[in-house]
Amino acid sequence: MADDYAHGRRDGLRLALAILAAEEAKWAALLGESRSWRTNQIREVRYKTLQVAQKRVQTALNRMSPKEADGTSEELAAALDKLGL
Repeated sequence: MADDYAHGRRDGLRLALAILAAEEAKWAALLGESRSWRTNQIREVRYKTLQVAQKRVQTALNRMSPKEADGTSEELAAALDKLGL
């Protein structure tokens, strides 16, 4: 039961990473595109916020992942392949 719970939590974090990556890509395309300096500043702040959130979720996922000698687990590799990363 506890293993299923941990697996579900890791899947949730992986989903959050995928969503953040998609949002980051969207905002990266918009950086500097507006004629308004205020809009450009807001976009830069949103972009940086998404980068920080992505890093924090990745850190949480790394802490929850089982420790293995080779560095990556099969579960993590399969999830990354599924996401196309």
